[in-house]
Amino acid sequence: MHTVWKGAISFGLVHVPVKMFSATEDKDISLRYIHKECGSPLSYVRKCPVCDKEVAWEEIGKGYEYEKGKFITFDKEELDQLTEESTKNITILDFVDLTEIDPMYFQKTYYLSPDQAGTNAYRLLMEAMRLTGKIGIAKISIRSKSSLAAIRVLEECLAIETIYYPDEIRPVSQVPNLPEAAAVNDKELDMAKILISQLSTPFEPGKYTDDYRQRMLDLISHKIAGEEFHIVPVRQESNVIDLMAALQASIEAVQHIPSDPGTVTAPKSRKAAAGGAKKAATKSKKDTAEAPVITPKPKRRSAKSKETVS
Repeated sequence: MHTVWKGAISFGLVHVPVKMFSATEDKDISLRYIHKECGSPLSYVRKCPVCDKEVAWEEIGKGYEYEKGKFITFDKEELDQLTEESTKNITILDFVDLTEIDPMYFQKTYYLSPDQAGTNAYRLLMEAMRLTGKIGIAKISIRSKSSLAAIRVLEECLAIETIYYPDEIRPVSQVPNLPEAAAVNDKELDMAKILISQLSTPFEPGKYTDDYRQRMLDLISHKIAGEEFHIVPVRQESNVIDLMAALQASIEAVQHIPSDPGTVTAPKSRKAAAGGAKKAATKSKKDTAEAPVITPKPKRRSAKSKETVS
């Protein structure tokens, strides 16, 4: 793993030298902009619209637009002075319960390992937090960005998760078109609770996959191999049924849900639950939603140089 930060955790007068490593990785497939005429990738050009010329990195500074078209500029030394004191310390301010933090506050997770002669202090902090069941709320500055952070024990490692400041969270009152408080139908509520109960299971992250990324990788493989591809569009159900019937059909369909959560199969009894007879139930099978499938069709093509997809 690549070290992204070095410093120390401090709580009280105790300092724990640590190194920080990113705990997650972005696996999104990056696509480049290509000139259709010649197939060449387009480059990013830093061009000044006033001087009408390309600008080198050493000629680039930073500025703040305080009015439309008006900027104040900063030297690198000025910006470094703002973060010089805070970049080497993770200062724990409080210890709290993890359940008190709403998930919307969390940003990115990092791993912390002991650095230099900090193993004993690292182990002490980890065991104390494990036994008390508390997590530490700290301040940290990464790449000149100041953040709150939550330090917690993860297996035999300390993990730190950057979290938003309260004023960075938009209030719920700004969300448009929220329904007004009103009583719900008791029978529908009971059915919804039954459905939730039947779909409840321990969280197993390993069984969830990024279906879009896998289809994109398949598509890339087919195109590299010179094969044609065909995507079968998802058939949308056009029938509209009432909420109670949908709940009932969903509960019945739980018995037929496949083990792979990425595969979606429409319940066979949905039409019947909407007032159906045998004919309606038969039609619902035709309306079964199918996930997009890439069907490659081999195409003769002369061998070309191998390409690497990154």
